[in-house]
Amino acid sequence: MKRIFFTSIFMMGCLVLKAQQRPNIILILSDDHAYQTIGAYGSTLMPTPGIDRIAKEGVLFKKAYVTNSICGPSRAVILTGKYSHKNGFRDNENSRFNGAQNSFIKELTRAGYLTAWIGKWHLETMPQGFSYWQIFPGQGSYYNPDFIMMDSSRKRFEGYSANVVEDEAEAWLNKRDTTKPFCLVIGQKNTHRTWFPDTCDLGRFDDKTFPLPANFYDNYNNRKAAAVQDMTIAKTMILDYDLKMYEGEIKIGTITRMNPAQRAKFDAYYQSIYKDFKKQNLTGKALTEWKYQRYMKDYLATAASLDRNIERTLNYLDKHGLAQNTIVIY
Repeated sequence: MKRIFFTSIFMMGCLVLKAQQRPNIILILSDDHAYQTIGAYGSTLMPTPGIDRIAKEGVLFKKAYVTNSICGPSRAVILTGKYSHKNGFRDNENSRFNGAQNSFIKELTRAGYLTAWIGKWHLETMPQGFSYWQIFPGQGSYYNPDFIMMDSSRKRFEGYSANVVEDEAEAWLNKRDTTKPFCLVIGQKNTHRTWFPDTCDLGRFDDKTFPLPANFYDNYNNRKAAAVQDMTIAKTMILDYDLKMYEGEIKIGTITRMNPAQRAKFDAYYQSIYKDFKKQNLTGKALTEWKYQRYMKDYLATAASLDRNIERTLNYLDKHGLAQNTIVIY
């Protein structure tokens, strides 16, 4: 799955710091988050107050490039500063990260920083060089996620993944050694396919109709490489897997992880949409355009919890007097 990556840097407070005031660093990572949905980049699709604050009070990158945009490989590039063929993690299917190589985390640890990675890791091997880590196995789950802990045990946390990751990040900050600077990586799963919003965001965008992009019906004429990619709404967007349109019992992993209260809200919302969808008996362009509307509503609802928890991070820094000496990167 491709990962649309953008970066902003948020430096609150003085730029000139004494040696003993080395800045703290928080790096927030997400998956497949389109810049076209972010207010700071001119989007009006949804409110993004958390990310917009980073842009307003810091630096906004309008030209950012990555050497690998896929989930795991992009993280390996960020950690090592190397191209994928140099760090050895080329793809998600056949690669394992070599944690023995140097990373910016190891450099910070050697410099006396406390270092932590909490949330999505997706590098197949366990983290090395960190003061603390707590990671999802593989892609992780949107609901009631499991974490691999530093003692190799697995622990299930009840709740929606974006909230749980932020909770655990704040828990680590609360118990850290406050005499040392820190670097914390918050690895969010949102907005990775398949899109599962928090139950509180179900239906949040149902009153909107989204205009079709100008290239929605692009035939990719004379662009064979693009034409053969599995990336169209008509063919790629699967009714049950992506859009949660199903009848009877379903075995999609995320749904089976839900507790009864979560499942009740989920079923009540999507089954109502499914019943209406069946009555319409859509085909052709009408079906494709219906899929697009459902996709947009699920995607933006999934993105809503991402921004909400970024805002929580910034509010935590304000509340605990850390904002003046913390660099926040998204």
